Amino acid sequence: MIIDVHTHINNYHEDRVVSLDDSLNKLTDTMAENNVDYSLVLSSYKVNEHRPSTKSVVEAISNRDNLGVVAGVSYLNYDYKDLRELSEFLDAGLIKGLKFYPGYEPFYPNDIRFKVMYDMAIEFDVPVMFHSGDTYAPNGKIKFSHPIHIDDLAVDYPDLKIVICHVGNPWIKDCMEVVYKNENVHADISGLVLGDFNEKFERYMKKEIEEMITYAGDPKYLLYGTDWPISNMKSYLKFMDQLDLADDKKELIMWKNAADLFKIDISKLKK
Repeated sequence: MIIDVHTHINNYHEDRVVSLDDSLNKLTDTMAENNVDYSLVLSSYKVNEHRPSTKSVVEAISNRDNLGVVAGVSYLNYDYKDLRELSEFLDAGLIKGLKFYPGYEPFYPNDIRFKVMYDMAIEFDVPVMFHSGDTYAPNGKIKFSHPIHIDDLAVDYPDLKIVICHVGNPWIKDCMEVVYKNENVHADISGLVLGDFNEKFERYMKKEIEEMITYAGDPKYLLYGTDWPISNMKSYLKFMDQLDLADDKKELIMWKNAADLFKIDISKLKK
């Protein structure tokens, strides 16, 4: 079983408009090629012709049992209509969590403006995911996306289930401490490379992830994710295969932790 908790259907090249169905088909075809059973699609904090709305994605995957949605939320632009829509989606079980983008937008995770979102996530018992670490765009402000800021949020909201995306790379050791210290914090390993791992970087990142697990203990907090299409699924699976971990630990990372955290009904997944 493989669950990828971090994929997108945004068109990052933006040289032409790609339909939502075409993007979803490309995702599911890539999943099939790599024996990935289920993926979470994270919508963007902004909506345009290259970045579909959460509502559009929810509607488009309604007949796809191997996909779920995590709703992207804009710090700068959300309003009461977004709150109403998100609460309706959560109440109907149509989204699996909320995603926030510090670094791409100028806010720290414990900003009071998002208290209503965190309260809603606690009420519906869904995780909140945070972009963390380096930004894909050079105009991002990485002081906002340092994983150390998640600690404040984790302490102030002990019932909030939190996911630090990209293990805070390049601040993996800081992420390691936040995860170790706070039982309500998880991390995904997505987006560590653009495209494929090369051999040298693969060795470097293998050591980093193994050290994180040595320090923070059994990887019940770690989630498999790729950041597809930014990162290559096949290359990611090869990287995971090379981690020096017992099979039961890998199984936690590859799907068990995700199925539990995001309440994914694996009985619906077809092998």
